[in-house]
Amino acid sequence: MSSWTRDIAGQQALASTPPATELRIASYNIHKAVGRDRRFDPDRIIEVIRQIDADVVALQEADQRFGERAGLLDLGRLERRTGLKPVPVQSAWQGHGWHGNVVLFRDGAVTATRQLVLPGVEPRGALIADLTVCGAPIRVVAAHLGLLRHSRSRQVETLIAASKPADGRPIFLMGDLNEWRVGKKSSLHGLAPKFGPLQAAIPSFPARFPIWALDRIVAYPAETITQVQLHDTDLSRLASDHLPIKAVVHLPGEDRQAH
Repeated sequence: MSSWTRDIAGQQALASTPPATELRIASYNIHKAVGRDRRFDPDRIIEVIRQIDADVVALQEADQRFGERAGLLDLGRLERRTGLKPVPVQSAWQGHGWHGNVVLFRDGAVTATRQLVLPGVEPRGALIADLTVCGAPIRVVAAHLGLLRHSRSRQVETLIAASKPADGRPIFLMGDLNEWRVGKKSSLHGLAPKFGPLQAAIPSFPARFPIWALDRIVAYPAETITQVQLHDTDLSRLASDHLPIKAVVHLPGEDRQAH
């Protein structure tokens, strides 16, 4: 399966309902800009991001892992090519993001951020960003979960506890969640029933011949996501060991803060 689409047959919008805001969001583990050919080439990553053409993008492995943990992309070039800029973070390191997690956005503003340290054996983190994008308030939770199942389950619990906004804006959790299973055996099972669509598990790794659905985009409320699909091109199969995933989001047109 390379795409998932919500079945909305038979649903009709009321004439009095304001039109929905449509956003495109994406998640991409860039593997420190090292491609399948073992070449470090951040320009390829920028070109893939340009092709994705999303309003919000969560990146993983965008910083060096050791030393000063410097960022690996030319952010000025990225913004010129794509119109996207990063959510600012506070860190003692020289990286673009937090534990390699970067949130890119365009046509909007950042209203709040939070940097989480996730539990587990490995050093992992998540970046929570409250954004107004195309006039719509959203919360983005960008994460790269651990390799151990027990750690992932604890990390999911931490993300759920930290992610609920006070104003009721929709939440989008996206990243390399390192979990390919679905159902009760999945370490992501704790996201149900609020977050979804958990069934939209599309194989994205390894890029050359995707077998495992490690990269995910889920939302609360789940029905805001109407489509999830791979960004599968010759370049994306070369630029990283993961393929990007992208989703179409429809946000209700009414004032969500009034409810």
